[in-house]
Amino acid sequence: MFTEILSRSVGERIRSSRLVDLLTGPHGVDRYTELVDPTLVLGDGRARVVAVRRATPRSVTLTLAPNAAFTAAHRVRAGQHVTVTVEIDGRRHLRCYSPANAEGEEHLEITVGRHDRGLVSGYLYEHAEPGMVVGLDTAAGDFVLPVTPPERILFVAGGSGITPVMAMLRTLRATGYTGTAALLYYSRTAAEACYADELAAMPGVRVLHAHSRGDGGDLTGRFGPEHVGAALPDPDLVYVCGPTALADAVREQHPDAVTESFTPPQVVVPTEPSGGRIAFTRSGVDAVDTGRNLLEQAEAAGLSPKHGCRMGICHACTCRKTSGVVMNLTTGAVSSADADDIQICVSVPVGDVEIAL
Repeated sequence: MFTEILSRSVGERIRSSRLVDLLTGPHGVDRYTELVDPTLVLGDGRARVVAVRRATPRSVTLTLAPNAAFTAAHRVRAGQHVTVTVEIDGRRHLRCYSPANAEGEEHLEITVGRHDRGLVSGYLYEHAEPGMVVGLDTAAGDFVLPVTPPERILFVAGGSGITPVMAMLRTLRATGYTGTAALLYYSRTAAEACYADELAAMPGVRVLHAHSRGDGGDLTGRFGPEHVGAALPDPDLVYVCGPTALADAVREQHPDAVTESFTPPQVVVPTEPSGGRIAFTRSGVDAVDTGRNLLEQAEAAGLSPKHGCRMGICHACTCRKTSGVVMNLTTGAVSSADADDIQICVSVPVGDVEIAL
């Protein structure tokens, strides 16, 4: 073990050496080390898939071993999401997933729900296997536990919204939480309820299931006061992660609920394009504004910007606006300052604009 740690330490010093980087120019040492192992790079967060489990008919669970570049730059709190890059037919696709493992564990665990016509979710469900390497970046999100959890916590999850809730429940258990926790879990059928066996065996947590397309649940109908009463009356804190309809129903009864919704937000689209000039300065490409968001206009111009959720949540598409004015479609905020970072998936030009892309 000592020899392995010493060898790893020496290897990291060699890879981070400026002299070695110069000697291996112009591409740098990462270009050579990744030929041996794609995760042995200093510049990019990556992870190797070390285990794959298909526990339900519509989900796949991946256990990821992050490389040093990711773990050195990011601390993933229970409930946050990470950006995962998957290469399919030579093209990189970014998606946001919330790890389900307890906070601080060596490996990350993500459970991907397979969506109808979902490119990445379908690919992972069908093709993910141990040894596969994915990109890993950007641990973010405010859907997290407080430093001192209250005495009574109610969790509400719908579908794949169970993953950040599992991270919180596992973290509470690992840290010796002595309060009372309950979970209302809404899924289509009992067979599609992820982590059902583990939840049933989890001590100190009352778990109630409701199924929208099947029998056998503990509760019937949609979320309401009677469901809360059956799970945990008068909770001190409520968390909800799921479709917008579920999140809205929970907030209607508990306005202070901590919410994470994975349905795209409503956007306000300008009625007419500005007709201004869009200059993608790093690529040397110009375009005339068509009124679509800047990500779509960049793709229409033949560029392939980095992106993830395409709805203004993950920030993977953030680029530097060097001049001009843009409007954020989700908030209505206008950015007129030069040298401003914007999310191009939810930003549209207001006249001429230059983007460092």
